[in-house]
Amino acid sequence: MPTILVTVAYDGTGYSGWQVQPNGLAVQQVVEEALAQVLGERVQARSSGRTDAGVHARAMAVAFTTSRELPLRAFVEGVNRFLPEDVAIQDARVVPDGFKPITMAHAKWYRYTIINSSVRSPLDRLYSWQVREPLDLDAMNDAAARFIGSHDFAAFRASNCVARTTVRRIDSVRLTLQGGCLTIDVIGGGFLKNMVRVMVGTLVEVGKGRFAPSDIDRLLQRGDRKEAGSTAPACGLCLMQVMYPEESTSLPANA
Repeated sequence: MPTILVTVAYDGTGYSGWQVQPNGLAVQQVVEEALAQVLGERVQARSSGRTDAGVHARAMAVAFTTSRELPLRAFVEGVNRFLPEDVAIQDARVVPDGFKPITMAHAKWYRYTIINSSVRSPLDRLYSWQVREPLDLDAMNDAAARFIGSHDFAAFRASNCVARTTVRRIDSVRLTLQGGCLTIDVIGGGFLKNMVRVMVGTLVEVGKGRFAPSDIDRLLQRGDRKEAGSTAPACGLCLMQVMYPEESTSLPANA
């Protein structure tokens, strides 16, 4: 029985997140239903992680095992025929039996997009957070560098996060400003619930002058969620890539 790894892209606006839930339509549900149409059997789509309601993905890694042996294009072209317009499989490959997309991932790359303007951008409203106040990019870069390394991120998680350990590894944080669009790229070994969004919310507080860059060190040491910044809106966050051991954990030069 072959194990197939597919890359799924989706606009998370209309979904309750990746994982199937009792209430609300999940991306996992529509992917599994489309796979069943092609395979003639139900399979469990095991993802490389979860995304919350409203969060997007360019490359969610998803694996499943099937008794059917089909050409790989069937898992792309064939399955996409049964998916809604806001979800699509990008590619497919065979992986070894027992492949676990979440535990075998070496790193994940998330991108958060901010429109830093006093005037709203209607075309970007579903994929960014509008911050009206001017932001101090130098201070934000100073603060961002303090996240790099292995730290206890207890102050940067949702209150209902149930992770057994709050220590996570951050490989890089890069801020890029083009016009009024600020992107924050974060690569790390794993993330707590809402962790990137709280990191971004706190960086924005630094940019507004409400926090000093050195406050990041204090937050990492104290671990009190109430002392950190707000949780940035889900719509600005996108999972860009899931990286496995044979892949580079550096941002592409043109990213």
